[in-house]
Amino acid sequence: MQFRVVGAIAVVTAMLGFAAAGSAVAAVPAANTKANTQKAKPTGSITVSAAASLTEVFTKMGADFQKRHKGTTITFNYAASSALAAQIQGGAPADVFASADGANLQKVVTTGQVTADPVDFTANQLTIVVKPGNPKGVKKLADLSGVGIVSMCAAAVPCGRYATQMLTQDGITIPQDKVTLGQDVKATLAAVQTGDADAAIVYRTDAQAAGTTVTEIPIAASLNVLAVYPIAVVAASQNATLADAWIQYVLSPAGQKTLAKFGFLPVPPQE
Repeated sequence: MQFRVVGAIAVVTAMLGFAAAGSAVAAVPAANTKANTQKAKPTGSITVSAAASLTEVFTKMGADFQKRHKGTTITFNYAASSALAAQIQGGAPADVFASADGANLQKVVTTGQVTADPVDFTANQLTIVVKPGNPKGVKKLADLSGVGIVSMCAAAVPCGRYATQMLTQDGITIPQDKVTLGQDVKATLAAVQTGDADAAIVYRTDAQAAGTTVTEIPIAASLNVLAVYPIAVVAASQNATLADAWIQYVLSPAGQKTLAKFGFLPVPPQE
């Protein structure tokens, strides 16, 4: 009889404990208020360090973003990706880094200025631009060997590295005394616009942005290379919420639509 009483007490105690536990679980959703589930609204300002080839498209996207998110300010710092990486490593203020290649973004990952995983957000290809009307009669990439002065990006700059890769794989040599180097893709294209060069190797998007100030000579896809652009939040950002919101906008359908409008390509699927 004693055993049965103890057993009964144990059963009752277990049932009470189970009921209490059930009450505690049921109470959790009540504490999960709307305020807790909503993401923080982006406010304030950030600086986006972006490859020079993104100048036109990011400027447009920045204006669109600020219309969507009143009270935000996006300031852009455009330069060659190699120069931007060096600036960030030197402590220059930046909240987001958008590079024209993975190598320069990896530099700041390696040295700890970027701790988030970079995300590829768009791609680009190279093209030839010449003076309006194509007075030298350039028809294909191989013609650059004897066209005159050719403007290319410096070797450390992504567009210069991509151009060198393309020429090397296609077996095309341009005499060094016929090459002038630009500090970024905008300067490289400007050499043709000002008459300092007869031709230049730049991105398709820059040729599109230049309009009638140059004539574009497309490079066959079989001879071309693909430039893939990554983006990431800088670890020292003072406004990580807004920085992340900007990156999410760049990756969004609206952002990707604007990139396509300016001639950028979608990121190829990973194999």
